[in-house]
Amino acid sequence: MEIVQPERVGMSTSRLGRIRSVMQRYVDEGKYAGIITLVARAGKVVHSEQVGQQEIATGQPMQEDTIVRIYSMTKPITSLAALMLYEQGQLLLSDPLAQYIPAFAEARVLVRQAALDLELAPLRRPITLRDLITHTSGLSYGFFLDSPVEAMYKALHDVTDFVGEPRLYPHHLTMAELVEKWAKIPLIHQPGTAWRYSVGTDVLGRVIEVISGQSLGEFLRTQLFEPLGMVDSAFSVPAPKINRLAAMYTAEGAGALRVIDRAAGSRFAQAQLLESGGGGLVSTAADYWRFAQMLLNGGELDGVRLLSRKTVELMSANQLAPGLLPMRNGDDIFPGEGFGLGVGVILNQAESQIPWSAGSYYWGGAASTTFWIDPREQLIGILLAQYMPSDSYPLNDHFRVLTYSALAD
Repeated sequence: MEIVQPERVGMSTSRLGRIRSVMQRYVDEGKYAGIITLVARAGKVVHSEQVGQQEIATGQPMQEDTIVRIYSMTKPITSLAALMLYEQGQLLLSDPLAQYIPAFAEARVLVRQAALDLELAPLRRPITLRDLITHTSGLSYGFFLDSPVEAMYKALHDVTDFVGEPRLYPHHLTMAELVEKWAKIPLIHQPGTAWRYSVGTDVLGRVIEVISGQSLGEFLRTQLFEPLGMVDSAFSVPAPKINRLAAMYTAEGAGALRVIDRAAGSRFAQAQLLESGGGGLVSTAADYWRFAQMLLNGGELDGVRLLSRKTVELMSANQLAPGLLPMRNGDDIFPGEGFGLGVGVILNQAESQIPWSAGSYYWGGAASTTFWIDPREQLIGILLAQYMPSDSYPLNDHFRVLTYSALAD
């Protein structure tokens, strides 16, 4: 990965240098073991740095090719894979989900809980693939705990909390088996009537399997990762690379970190029976930059075209009606944002309180990872750490502000 002088693309070397000092401060304060940051503009990487350690116990430093769990940064990749099938005429966003997974034809919606009974209503309209990709399907996750439906997800997933290496799913099942179980849980709202973060992208991954006849991992490998040169992105880490997988941490007391998943013995060190299109991938900064750069280029990178420019425009356009805004994720509110096809979309710069341009799009993961693409500024930012929960500190916002403050043209 070639790194060019920032001034060649209208950025300041000295101002980009502030990123390292702030990231180092987070590490020195014991909040993160290590952090990777990457900034690219106009197709050129201008900043690629690592601070801290990949694993504290071994003293191994965070490196450019360190592999991390990207969790929900998997969602934009799975969404793009579905849009590849959309461009091939294999699916339409308006297709009923039950066309591909018949169990959802019997879906019902929770109306209210009366004593020990749940009052359920039939669907006013079918769940569509667009509902899945925009998180408006009525599916949920199981960690919001604001509805009896959430308890059903929690019981199925055996989720005790969302601190620690996530056990969002029972990994002894295949996604085909798990999706059938999700289809029996009542929807938390009628399709299309609310935005709720959910397992919808995992269900979309299963749709990809049904249409393609391949496992999701095989589809992504052959149709996306290999063509783009994403050499370290997969649902597991092969043995020759396992020493590059960063350890995962959470807080333990004031200024202390506790490891919750080491490379040795991690489930990511084994082939995964459950390939989660919503949160199962590992990747590197270089790999994810190639994915993001392809999107910024309008669906093409180094002569390989995965999507047309118009489909990328559709993907990065807000799909939510005003009545569905602002989006909420539990107690978190997303001011100034909407949601596209698998990505958050910036609608109002001032409301977001970050200087990214309206029309920028992004997403993040549960282990303190994030990326964004700003088409107006031709700018990409990627931050990768391995700490949960991801909203503990304003690391992502600091990184974004520092990056934009380095624009010098």
